[in-house]
Amino acid sequence: WIINYYCVIFFAVVALPSASAQVKWCVKSQNELNKCQHLATKLPELRCHLKSSVIECMTSIKVIKHAYSFFFSLTLGCFFFSSSSQECCYAVAVVKSDANFNINDLQGKSSCHCVYQSPGGWNIPIGRLVAQNKIPWDGPDDMPLEKAVSQFFSSSCIPGISKALYPNLCQACQGDCSRSQNEKSYGDGIPLSSLHMNNNITHLPLFRQNYQLLCMDGSRKNVENYKDCYLAKEPARAVIGRMDADSQPIIKALSQDPDLFSSDAFGGKDLMFSDSASGLVELSKSTDSFLYLKEDYYEAIRALRAGNTPAPSQDRKIEWCTVGHAEQQKCDNLQIPSLECRRASSVEECIKKIMRKEADALAVDGGQVYIAGKCGLVPVMVEQNDQQNCETGGEAASYYVVAVVRKGSGVTWNSLQGRKSCHTGLNRNAGWKVPDSAICGQKPGCTLYNFFSKGCAPGADPQSNMCELCKGSGKAVGDESKCKASSGEIYYGYDGAFRCLAEKTGEVAFIKHTIVGDYTEGKGPDWAKDLKSGDFELICPESPDTSVKHSDFENCNLAKVPAHAVITREDARNDVVNFLKQAQVNSDKLFKSEGERNLLFSDSTKCLQENTQPLKEFLTQKYIDMIERTYVTGQGEPGI
Repeated sequence: WIINYYCVIFFAVVALPSASAQVKWCVKSQNELNKCQHLATKLPELRCHLKSSVIECMTSIKVIKHAYSFFFSLTLGCFFFSSSSQECCYAVAVVKSDANFNINDLQGKSSCHCVYQSPGGWNIPIGRLVAQNKIPWDGPDDMPLEKAVSQFFSSSCIPGISKALYPNLCQACQGDCSRSQNEKSYGDGIPLSSLHMNNNITHLPLFRQNYQLLCMDGSRKNVENYKDCYLAKEPARAVIGRMDADSQPIIKALSQDPDLFSSDAFGGKDLMFSDSASGLVELSKSTDSFLYLKEDYYEAIRALRAGNTPAPSQDRKIEWCTVGHAEQQKCDNLQIPSLECRRASSVEECIKKIMRKEADALAVDGGQVYIAGKCGLVPVMVEQNDQQNCETGGEAASYYVVAVVRKGSGVTWNSLQGRKSCHTGLNRNAGWKVPDSAICGQKPGCTLYNFFSKGCAPGADPQSNMCELCKGSGKAVGDESKCKASSGEIYYGYDGAFRCLAEKTGEVAFIKHTIVGDYTEGKGPDWAKDLKSGDFELICPESPDTSVKHSDFENCNLAKVPAHAVITREDARNDVVNFLKQAQVNSDKLFKSEGERNLLFSDSTKCLQENTQPLKEFLTQKYIDMIERTYVTGQGEPGI
């Protein structure tokens, strides 16, 4: 079998640290220094400093204490960006089509690797096999990793490894096993003497016909299905720096230089940046190494240093992620022995915790399911608010997104622009994604920020107009909860957005269709006890100059969208599903909230139904197309 990787598109990725007037850029060769100095002639703020290695560059970044930034290009990992068309490299395991084994049957086989300690030839495949306990290795205190690999495969070709120490790992080579042209199998191509491969292996009909990929789940797929059958994504190059540095001005200036992604004139290849890069893409400011590398690659690197991952405990508890004090209190009060409650400041922070295995699950809306899916998480249980469907296993739950105004306010769909708005939260389904699509979908340059005069969209930039109407906890000025995407902000969530409208702070609220009925006629909390359902109406594109009764949501809505779903990691799916199936039978408090509304789950939930659909089928392509529009226009961060 053969371990290799190939790239679809390269992107240099920028991680942005804070402001400084000049920038020190670390280069690792004389050729890189020549290129850097050439760029500096056009950019006076740029200072070039030569170090002997990546390690020296990293050390320099760490110890520099003065006001200069100090950063350089380094191969890291793949995060997802603001455009869904951007991809990284895929490390794949290739076998001949007539081979009769899968990824679980590799022991005793012969393996071929492009080069020792390269991402695609060694770090990813060996790291993943160790992390998944397919190659037995208890760590460096037990034996060198190379020895464990030599004991696992019958023979190998790993150019660059010590032939004297590990002759078995050079036995399958067709040369001297060196990192040179003296070894026919050296390099990124498929190491077969009869076939010289480039990166675009799926473009070769002969290759597609004669070879297949081994998938981590034990299946095999055709080579063109690499996106569904790979070991891990091989990292793109990134710019790294200290947290207190500000690369934005220098990167903006560099991006306009036509020589940035060209190295020919400076006597080398991939100097400072990959020559194949087509642009620099800014990452979310909350991106850390784990989020950037992604779990598969991160785990592979960890396994290369620490060895096999311990088998999970059979009686482990489910760790539920709660957002804010009220959810944490409800979670603790459930007193379910197999449940642990882990508090976070926001849904985004919960997603990070689940990815890092610091938590297992939480329930989120469709917009957040989409974001979680980009992080590799999956929807496994769905809220159902129809008791009959709970009993019969009927149609999956969904809801209508509506725009609510006060009766007699004179606000119509045609007169929305410049009004004050109330949103459940930034990047949420009813509060942001759907109204953005309905309002700005066909208007170039339109964003909800510039369409409304001011609003409250918890989670938005505190300095923006979309935090101007937020109230925080209702305390004095300086309240740290203001505009936070948690229950600490009284205008957060469905009930918060409706409260924003009911208290006449805003003029329109974007919520789900059940909220008006749930919070009027004395059914709501204290702030809503005097509200009457007849005091509120709906506006919609279908009736642009009028308003209709709040109960006419089927004919006047912005979209019908998937219900809230529980997200988790694929490896925790069965544990989370089994826990929730048992919990909803044994606990009558799971879907009830005290003091506040919709804690952990929507209060209207009658049961949770298991979802086995892939993410795209669960959300539907129509819905995905709608919410991705906001990422194209830059209104929200597509990642965490």
